[in-house]
Amino acid sequence: MAENDTVLSAARAWAGEPMALATVISTWGSAPRPRGSHMLVHADGRFEGSVSGGCVENDILQAAAEVIAGAPFQVRNYGVADAAAWEVGLPCGGEIAVMVQPVSAAGFDPELFDRIAEARDTGAALTVTTDLATGHSDARPVETGQVFVNRYDPPRRLLIVGAVQIAQALAQLTAPLGIDTVVIDPRARFLTEERFPGVTLDDRWPDEAIAAYRPGPSTAVVTLSHDIKIDDPALIAALATDAAYVGALGSRKSHAARRVRLAAQGVSDANVDRIDAPVGIDIGAIGPSEIALSIAAAMVGAFHARG
Repeated sequence: MAENDTVLSAARAWAGEPMALATVISTWGSAPRPRGSHMLVHADGRFEGSVSGGCVENDILQAAAEVIAGAPFQVRNYGVADAAAWEVGLPCGGEIAVMVQPVSAAGFDPELFDRIAEARDTGAALTVTTDLATGHSDARPVETGQVFVNRYDPPRRLLIVGAVQIAQALAQLTAPLGIDTVVIDPRARFLTEERFPGVTLDDRWPDEAIAAYRPGPSTAVVTLSHDIKIDDPALIAALATDAAYVGALGSRKSHAARRVRLAAQGVSDANVDRIDAPVGIDIGAIGPSEIALSIAAAMVGAFHARG
């Protein structure tokens, strides 16, 4: 999960110190956090992440302290049918089960954090399986018994082609979503740090840049330049990959013309159909900020659909 990035960062910072890892292993109804969400607890009481958005964290902190002190791993269940759920603040109709393990060879081996980071750095996913009878997690499949399987996908990435005003607004929206954003544009006057503070800038031609980033199921590509010399090669390169989302700015009329051009370049109808154009969810957007919002919503929806 992308939202576990802060937990993985804390695991690196606290490496070698006593810790416990809490994980949402099942959810029902209006559970506030999805399955696979983590909360990492340090022996001194510090923690990072969340398993319920604040509802049951105090109770989990107590369980984590017990596990760090040597108690066996635990699975705690919270729901409206339990008096404890009301006590800890989960009366909204949702139910969750949370596993609390020691960060150790007997529980969640610290080496797994390194393996997750290595996989993410190479754009790969890593699956970790936990034996719910012993609380031991392993990157190798567990063949028997009841298990919990958690997949750690590579970081979400957005490749924006065209350093235009909509791109500026979109780049500001992606950072809080945990999406690594790259703006690609060979036009030096458009691609400046002043216009895109804190964003990775790439001045290569878009087809070359996109090929180098190797988009996969955790990557979205959006073309915004409105210049066919820039956008078309980018779309051809993106459609040759397994990118989760490919969007292109323009009207329905301009997209019809785009279809003809891409077909002439050998792009199949099925691949052209992958392009979300006009880009974004139709919310009647007016102006760069609202258009950027519609694009961000469509992109996040595509990421979830691929998950």
